Amino acid sequence: MTDITDRFQDIRPLLDSEVPEAVARLVADRGFRRAVEPIMKPLSWEQFSGIVTRCKSKDDFQAQIIHPLLKRVIEQTTTKMVGAGWENIEKKNSYLFISNHRDIVLDAAFFNILLFDKRIQTTEIAIGDNLLIHPWITDLVRLNKSFIVKRSVSVREMLQVSRHLSDYIHHTINQRAQSIWIAQREGRAKDSDDKTQVSLLKMFTLHDSARPLEMLHQLRIVPLSISYEYDPCDFLKAKEFQLKRDAEDHKKSEADDIENMATGIMGFKGRVIFRLGECINRGLETIPAGTGRNEVLDRAATLIDNEIYRNYTFFPINYIAYDRMSGSDRFKNEYNDEEVAHFDTYLQRQVDKIDIPNKDSDFLRDKIIEMYGNTVKNHLEQGGKQ
Repeated sequence: MTDITDRFQDIRPLLDSEVPEAVARLVADRGFRRAVEPIMKPLSWEQFSGIVTRCKSKDDFQAQIIHPLLKRVIEQTTTKMVGAGWENIEKKNSYLFISNHRDIVLDAAFFNILLFDKRIQTTEIAIGDNLLIHPWITDLVRLNKSFIVKRSVSVREMLQVSRHLSDYIHHTINQRAQSIWIAQREGRAKDSDDKTQVSLLKMFTLHDSARPLEMLHQLRIVPLSISYEYDPCDFLKAKEFQLKRDAEDHKKSEADDIENMATGIMGFKGRVIFRLGECINRGLETIPAGTGRNEVLDRAATLIDNEIYRNYTFFPINYIAYDRMSGSDRFKNEYNDEEVAHFDTYLQRQVDKIDIPNKDSDFLRDKIIEMYGNTVKNHLEQGGKQ
C-alpha cells in the first residue's frame, strides 16, 4: 500500500487486494441477499453468490455482478436508455463529470453502464456517507468504485474534510487518470430545478485555494444532462415537500432513504437519456486571470448549469407540465389529447400513492407538475429554442 493510497484510506474505494474479504462479507449478509434476490433471477442465490465469490478485483465485480444486474434493471424498468454527446470526451483523458441529480443510486450507475458498453473506463462515484445505512451498502459501493463524501461531521471539521476530499479528487483525476462522477448538488433536486452548488465548486478549489481558476481547469469538468421520462420517486418527493411545508423540522428517516432507493431502482422510468455537454475549460479561459474567487465560482457554476439545461431531452410529459405551470399553450404541438389524458391519469395515480395526515392533493399535484416542467423552464431561460 502506497503512502498516498493510505492517506485516502478513509474515503477511497476498495483496493483490489481488499476485494475478496469484502465479497465474503457481502455474501454472508442477509440484508444484501434480500436486496438483490428480486433482480438476480433467473439465477438462484447459490449461483449468484458463487459468481460474487469468484470476483478478485473491482473490475471483476463491475463486469460480473454490477453490469448484469443493472442490465436487468434497464430491461425491466425502461423502454430505452441511451447516451449521447460522446464526441465531447476522449478515451485517453480523465474527467470530472458533473450532472443533475434525479435518482439516489441510478444516475451514476446507469452512466457507468453506458461507459462500460462504449469500452470507456467507468467512473469513480461520489456518495454521501448519509446513505451508508448498513455495512453491506458500504461494502457494495466501495466495490463499485465509490468514494465517500463525509457529511456527518461538525462545522469545525468541515473545512479539513472538504480539503481532504478536494485533494483526493485532484489526485484521482490528475495522478491516477481516473474519471469521477459527482452530482451538482448535495441531495437530489426534488423539484428538478437544477442548480450547481457553488460550495461544491469551492471544495474543488481547496486543493490550492490561491489558484481557484487553475484548480477548476485541471479537473476537465464535463457537465452531464440526465433525463428520465418518468421519475418513479416523484410521489415520494412530493410527499416530502408537503411534510416539510407542514413541519419545517421534518427529516427523512433511514426507512425513507431505503424506500427512495428501492423505488428508484425498480420503478418504471420510460425513456432515459444521458447527454454529455462540452468541457467547461473553454469557458473558464474567458475569465480574466486575477478574477476574485467568488466570481470565478459563480461563473463556473453558470457554465455548468447552462450546459446541463442545453442538453436536456424532453418528452411530452415535460411539455404538458410546462404549459400547465405557465398557464400557456406554448408547446401544444408537442403533444396530443391522448398524451394529455395519460398525463392526468398518471398524476392522479401518483398522488393516490401518498398517504399522509392532512393530505393536500392540489399541492402534491402541483409539485409533481413542477418536477416535469422545470427542466423546460430552465432550458428556455438559458436561451433554448424549443
